[in-house]
Amino acid sequence: MDLSEAISFIRPIKDFPKDGILFQDITPALANPAAFETLVSDFASLAENVDYVVGIEARGFIFAAAVASKNRVGFIPIRKSGKLPFATHSRSYGLEYGDDELHIHIDALAPGARVLLIDDVLATGGTLVAGIELVHALSAQVTDVAVLLEISALAGRAKISSRYPDIQIHSLAQV
Repeated sequence: MDLSEAISFIRPIKDFPKDGILFQDITPALANPAAFETLVSDFASLAENVDYVVGIEARGFIFAAAVASKNRVGFIPIRKSGKLPFATHSRSYGLEYGDDELHIHIDALAPGARVLLIDDVLATGGTLVAGIELVHALSAQVTDVAVLLEISALAGRAKISSRYPDIQIHSLAQV
């Protein structure tokens, strides 16, 4: 299956989780083994020169763990508040429909480790900027950010690039 066919399994849902949001439901693409394998393979091609793949809760985990396994590198979760059992670094951030906070274990990455950061959607960029800041708090380096979908109208790419011009940003599809 090619990438465009795999992407075609994603369905838009109006007014979820609140009015005015057009949610991109990736679950049909995850349920189709060929589509999922195509998506994971495309992400995996970006992880050839990294030490870890870091995934942002929750849907970023799905791809990041599969990519880490496929590329035989470590997987590190970035989780929402109260979900990690050990001491953490945290960052608050805004998203298109509210505010939240992300955490990473303080010993999750070695200084200088090279990281591919994966999430499902790049919208306003707040979640990914918080993820980058958490990786940097551990003195590790985000070399690339990868997302399944980029919502171009929300200008998240510009927000990330203005703060971190050396990080490559990859999206498998744009809406």
